[in-house]
Amino acid sequence: RGRHGNSWFSPPGSGLYLSALVRTSSSPVLTLATGVAVAEALRNTTVLDAALKWPNDVVVALSSGSSLKVAGILAETSTVQGLVDHVVVGIGINLTDAAWPAELIGLAGSVEGLTGCSVDPAVLLVELLASFAYRCDEVESGKIADLLKAWEALAPSSRGANVEWSEGKVRHRGVTEGVDKDGALLVRVGSRLERLIGGQVRQVR
Repeated sequence: RGRHGNSWFSPPGSGLYLSALVRTSSSPVLTLATGVAVAEALRNTTVLDAALKWPNDVVVALSSGSSLKVAGILAETSTVQGLVDHVVVGIGINLTDAAWPAELIGLAGSVEGLTGCSVDPAVLLVELLASFAYRCDEVESGKIADLLKAWEALAPSSRGANVEWSEGKVRHRGVTEGVDKDGALLVRVGSRLERLIGGQVRQVR
């Protein structure tokens, strides 16, 4: 499943799906760290220029200017007496094309569908776990600046992109200015800087 209870289309044999249990006391940027790990693993095992879209999408840009989502991330936190005890990070990567539901056509893509070549799931998994462990170590050791630098390098829409989002029935529009140390998206709206921590953000052209 996806964020906010949304479904995740995953026919048997068409993707790589896993959950990682992370023992941590702090998790604000864990979703971003996972995104970096997934993008790095895809870049190391395929010819895809995997990129990131805040907060939890791994996408591939098309020549038309649009993009297709090839992977998603869902981090769920468990607390004990008000403190974070662990986080379960779910990762789903589309390896082969499927009969996409109508609502996903033009939005979802797969490694094989975009490259014409298959990828060994075991090799991809090893690369992913190695990168994930490294990025988790960055989080635990407090090297957040290094992590955010890596994330922004893989997320071209995180700076200078026109985006819009809704709060209730009110629609807002602004220009992205990166992310802060807690993983929130910063958006310039006129003279003020908005800090987004969730919800749907859509890039507009």
